[in-house]
Amino acid sequence: MERRQHRRVPAQLQGFLLGNSHEIEAVTLDLSVGGARFDCDIEVYPGKVIRVRLVIPGAEEPVSIEEGRVQWVGEDTFGVSFQNVSPAELDELEQLIDEYEEAEGSGHA
Repeated sequence: MERRQHRRVPAQLQGFLLGNSHEIEAVTLDLSVGGARFDCDIEVYPGKVIRVRLVIPGAEEPVSIEEGRVQWVGEDTFGVSFQNVSPAELDELEQLIDEYEEAEGSGHA
């Protein structure tokens, strides 16, 4: 049974995660408006809340999500659900996902 609530694309974006006292660089392995899967060396555990900044190509400022809740942790990756995302940030994520899907569909990815 599919549990996902949002379209998910295998987009690799540079990101920065703040979980303890310092920010660490990360890469998304996939992305949706509701969350992302990250490859990162930060120590996290399910339930931990971290701040997420995603660098969107062409955008002036990174998308900033103040509350990302870690849902699961794997060997080298972990999943984060985005909480209380502002409408402007949601719009940017939606637009990025739309563009990614269009590029994939036309074979120009």
